[in-house]
Amino acid sequence: MSPSDVPGSRGDAQVVTRFAPSPTGYLHIGGARTALFNWLYARGRGGKFLLRIEDTDRARSTPEATEAILKGLAWFGIDWDGEPISQFARKDRHAEVAHQMLARGSAYKCFSTQEEIEEFRATAKAAGHSTLFHSPWRDADPATHPDAPYVIRVKAPREGATVIEDAVQGTVTFRNDQLDDMICLRSDGTPTYMLAVVVDDHDMGVTQVIRGDDHLNNAARQTMVYRAMGWDVPGWAHIPLIHGPDGKKLSKRHGALGLEEYQALGYPAAGMRNYLARLGWSHGDDEYFTDAQAREWFDLSAITRAPARLDFKKLENICGRHIAAAEDAALLHELEAYLAASGQPALSATQSEGLARAMYCLKDRAKTFPQIIEKAHFVLASRPLVPDAAAEKALDAVSRGILSELTPQLRSASWNRETLEGIVAALAEAQGMGLGKIAGPLRAALAGRTVTPSIFDMMLVLGREETVARLIDAAA
Repeated sequence: MSPSDVPGSRGDAQVVTRFAPSPTGYLHIGGARTALFNWLYARGRGGKFLLRIEDTDRARSTPEATEAILKGLAWFGIDWDGEPISQFARKDRHAEVAHQMLARGSAYKCFSTQEEIEEFRATAKAAGHSTLFHSPWRDADPATHPDAPYVIRVKAPREGATVIEDAVQGTVTFRNDQLDDMICLRSDGTPTYMLAVVVDDHDMGVTQVIRGDDHLNNAARQTMVYRAMGWDVPGWAHIPLIHGPDGKKLSKRHGALGLEEYQALGYPAAGMRNYLARLGWSHGDDEYFTDAQAREWFDLSAITRAPARLDFKKLENICGRHIAAAEDAALLHELEAYLAASGQPALSATQSEGLARAMYCLKDRAKTFPQIIEKAHFVLASRPLVPDAAAEKALDAVSRGILSELTPQLRSASWNRETLEGIVAALAEAQGMGLGKIAGPLRAALAGRTVTPSIFDMMLVLGREETVARLIDAAA
């Protein structure tokens, strides 16, 4: 693939960012946030967001992992421009650049063996010197080159400093005498990661590299390749990692790590985007915001340098606000995807229709999809309902008698909230009890549960025929 075959390589001033995951496992939540930051930065400036799969580790990269990354990003709501780019497929281009550096005199062939390198380092260590390898082939006359395998090393500057102007970390200075002549092309002709990343970012026209701050040291070494080729160096932004609630590096002990796990736990994608955008970045005191607001507000200067801490309570609160604000049809569609992701049975057509009718009274105060499913039991279950222990207790003999009195009144009533509330209130007054005393048995009869949406919402969703049938079942 030549540079002209890669999206965003026109060399114009348009903002171009990229996300470059390795398909060697799940898409980490930290990687998802990195993708989100790149996406927000590009989309908010009318730019391009590109996707590159860094699949050069052939032993660990799998098509299944690549597919999982694509599916995870799609669920997360992150779209990209053009087709995903395979780094491995561009290995010939990477090698071509290594040889171009040779021709420019900014790289050299190194014939030192691994044994010679290890001997050099051992001797330097014993003498108390730096173990940074200095190849004897850096300035050797090509006429002295042996007919033997070699690597291509870039010529690192020996004096002065390499300065990284980072949009998040500020000015970061690296002493050049601490940078080695890194290998760009191995003796078997395969490129190293450091070379491949730079060549790909250049050819893709990437203008801003936004990635985790664990790559900050790489920026100095990769800058050497840009300068060795006479290419423009992109802007850098190294964002802090995500830590657990205890302030330690995020791990399995803190809970879910992969993005697909959060889908399977029932968090809505919009809520995840909002929460992860807010994790390490801020816009004043705003906690809840839409995608449009995030694209408008997002800027690298507002990213903090300190590691962000994952807070599941805040995540749930933000997700609850997004569930409450979502369109019912969109919420139902994502809920069905959640059931599939979590390995639960799909909804029947009848259940789906019932959920659609009930969604208005289910999404209020629900923070996750499992909570919606729990509240929706009344419309998902079919007769005869099997009440749980608490509902069974609420349906004592007195309560069943009251339900028997209510049933005939509902058969001929106008089926609207005002009428239903009036009938139940009148019955409660006739029985000399408060509305709550009747609501308990009604919940148990209509849902087989004692924690449900409003009894009147359930009646309206179920309709007259199903409501009366359930009351008859319970009274019997």
